[in-house]
Formats: sequence, C-alpha cells, structure tokens
Amino acid sequence: MKNKMLSQSIADNILSMITIEKRFSVGDKLPNELNLSEELGVSRTTLREAIRILVAYDILEIRRGKGTFVTEKALKQPQELEQLSAMKVNAKDLYEMRLIFEPEAAYFAAMRGTDTEIKRILDYGKRIEHKIKNGEDRTKEEHAFHKAIAQATHNEFMNKLMPILYQAISKGVVLSSQSDKAVNDTVGDHKMIMEFLEQRNAEGARSAMKIHIMHAMKELNME
Repeated sequence: MKNKMLSQSIADNILSMITIEKRFSVGDKLPNELNLSEELGVSRTTLREAIRILVAYDILEIRRGKGTFVTEKALKQPQELEQLSAMKVNAKDLYEMRLIFEPEAAYFAAMRGTDTEIKRILDYGKRIEHKIKNGEDRTKEEHAFHKAIAQATHNEFMNKLMPILYQAISKGVVLSSQSDKAVNDTVGDHKMIMEFLEQRNAEGARSAMKIHIMHAMKELNME
C-alpha cells in the first residue's frame, strides 16, 4: 500500500511537470529512467510504476525502443471539474474557499508528505521568491507551490479541488501586483510556511497558511 501511494504521488509529480511547470509539451520525450528517478528521489521500480499509472490514463505513451512520450490527453482538465472550474465566481469567494481548505492541506502535508515532496514544495517557494525579486510573473510557480502542498496531503479530493483554487491564486497574483505590501507579505508568508513544513510542524504549517491567506484578503480588500 505504501509503495502504491508513493507511485501515485510520483505520477502526480510527473503530471505537474507537464501541466503546471510546462517542462514537457505534447509529443515530448521524458528524460531517461535513471535521470528522472534521481531527480524525483525514488527507485527506478517506483518510477516505472508511476509511468504505468500515467500510461493507463493515456497521459504518457511508451514507444518500444524509443522511450516515453507525452500525449494530448495530458493537457485536458478532468471532466468532472470542467463545469465547476468555468463558473464565474469573484475573488473573495475563491479566497474564502482557500481559507477553508488550504490551512488543512498544509497541516496534512507536514504530517504525510515524503521528504521528496517537501523538498519539491521548498524548491517552488524559492522560485516564487526569485520571480518576485526580478519583477517577473509568478503565476505558474504559485500554482505549482500550492499543487505540491495538495499532493503531499495524499488526499485525492484535495488534488481534484486544485483547478478551482488556481482561479483564486491567479486572481491574487494579478491583484497583488498593485500592492507592494501584498507582494512583500507573500515572500514572508511563504518562508514561514516552508520553515514549518521543513520542520514537520503540522500546527505551525496550518497557522502559517491561514495567516498567508488572511494577509492576502486584507491587502486585496476582500475582508
């Protein structure tokens, strides 16, 4: 069961590389097995199982003698979320949803996340800080940061909820660009969340995430 959960988590990570990080496009070949397993911090056996999961969902295709390639289906949203994701909801409602779900996600990520998953969250957090310091758009990295936290909960519903929460994150990035304090709060809040996750302090991670979202709501006049 533990191995199966790890394989599913690695499958999610590979899917994030395709859909969120945009590292691979349709038709691209994945790195060789040795390099990818080392990057993800898992055995080649676990990686093969993760790839088999994605092949079963037609997200990846194995071409004998050539390698593993990304299919068109990798970029399609889950059908059951399409209608909900397309709803016209305002930023305040979306942020209230974040306030309900994401502190608990941070709590369970600290409790359940593997070392590789926690490292992945920290890496995304550092990328966000780099983008902010350079005045660059950080939407993609914000999505990846919060998606990585959701994946580390090992809760399937939380992962399925992320396409809706992306709307709130995207709106927040746009709105925060008009407020220096909101941007500075993001850097400080993320560091706090990352520190508690690295320490495996679940209560601290939960509180830090709640503070982060409440800061944003206050600075963006959503209270």
